[in-house]
Amino acid sequence: MKKYDAIVVGTGSAMIIVQGILRLNPDARIAVIDKDTPGGICLTRGCIPSKMVISVAEIVADVEKAGDLGVDVVVRAVDFGKIMSRMRKKIGREVKRIEEALKFHPNIDFYNEVASFVKPYTLLVGGMRITSDKIFIGSGSRPLIPPIKGLEDAGYLTSDTFLKLEEMPESMIVIGGGYIAVEYGNFLARIGCDVKIVEMMPRILVNEEPEVSMAVQSELERHAEVYTSHKVVEVEKRGKKKIVRALDKDGNRREIEADEILVAAGRESNSDLLKPEKGGIEVDERGWIKVNEYLETSSKGVYAIGDANGRYMFRHVANREAMVAFENAFLGRKITVDYSCVPHAVFTQPEVASVGMKEEEAIKKFGKENVLVGYEEMKTTGKGLALDLNGFAKVLVHKNGEILGAHIVGRCASVIIQEVATLMALKAKYHAIFEGYHIHPALSEVVAWAFGNLMSADQYRRMRGLQ
Repeated sequence: MKKYDAIVVGTGSAMIIVQGILRLNPDARIAVIDKDTPGGICLTRGCIPSKMVISVAEIVADVEKAGDLGVDVVVRAVDFGKIMSRMRKKIGREVKRIEEALKFHPNIDFYNEVASFVKPYTLLVGGMRITSDKIFIGSGSRPLIPPIKGLEDAGYLTSDTFLKLEEMPESMIVIGGGYIAVEYGNFLARIGCDVKIVEMMPRILVNEEPEVSMAVQSELERHAEVYTSHKVVEVEKRGKKKIVRALDKDGNRREIEADEILVAAGRESNSDLLKPEKGGIEVDERGWIKVNEYLETSSKGVYAIGDANGRYMFRHVANREAMVAFENAFLGRKITVDYSCVPHAVFTQPEVASVGMKEEEAIKKFGKENVLVGYEEMKTTGKGLALDLNGFAKVLVHKNGEILGAHIVGRCASVIIQEVATLMALKAKYHAIFEGYHIHPALSEVVAWAFGNLMSADQYRRMRGLQ
């Protein structure tokens, strides 16, 4: 049995821990394990390759709008194969760099194998038993495949296998209405694929504010068919076509046909492969590894970060968790992760970004009388007027001045949200936003103006016609 100073499972955000250990102790011996292509989900089949692909939709959308601004330009063709080839080439180059760094580092033993616990602090990997009193689990997650009758026989794509496509299907049914489903569905629809999105919830992007998800859905429906409140109950292959049967909220059956199916119904834990129970590590009912406020599992000295603990499945959160886990394990600290100011984005047209609470959540926690809502449309800013932009910023503030959340839909939302996310992380009151200069005319003004338009929740809903 081989003993290490640390064992790290996963080569995504967990590599931050490896770097930290080696800076602290250049002579440390570390085992790094990954059953998949090294680099982590974000690099190999998540954030990076998907954005390299779907960012093309942003260019196409700009060309479509150009005529309204007096520019006569058209998209003659979109080369799907070239888009995918470019993505794979660039990702492959990064993967190779990481793989070589792992294989040839004198202090790292890289195991490109499936690992599993055989007892506490001991893992079986590649037929060898290895042990350490410090173990970090960054094992990620995988696409969730719902138990739909006939789905396996008919065949389907996931966000993993989609990236292996060489040619674009002429038509695609997307099962799901979350981030991945909407990003890929929007991309395909805008470059010429006949897309049908089937979502069991009453609206797509159900985890966003209703106004935000409806703004995205309204635009998406100009390019794709969107069936909300439809639960897929059966899939059948008929010749070269695939048939999806779904029931609406009244029990009526709808039959939808396409060349291919993309299942984007969420993510599930990879922890079952690790057999954590044999390592004295508890998991919840869905298989996510339980951790305390310091990211330590039920086994002392064993930590779980990123998708492995199932808290927030974003790379930027996993990166923060990796730093926290390292400092708690090796620097003797007791620090926690502040999840109240985690921003996220959805890269559709229009783009979406959010941080903090939603309106309903804030009112439930603090009471309607203590929650103020601010709102501003992008087209009222100078830059928004110049580009004839749709979209808006919605902010939530406690009467005591605390920023509770912000929700933006429109161009550059993922960039604009950062100002609010930073203020929330610093625990600054909303007045701080007026202390900084906002370039005029720039889209960032929309946030400052939204904070300058605070009103009661009832006033806001009347103004928007939401009640």
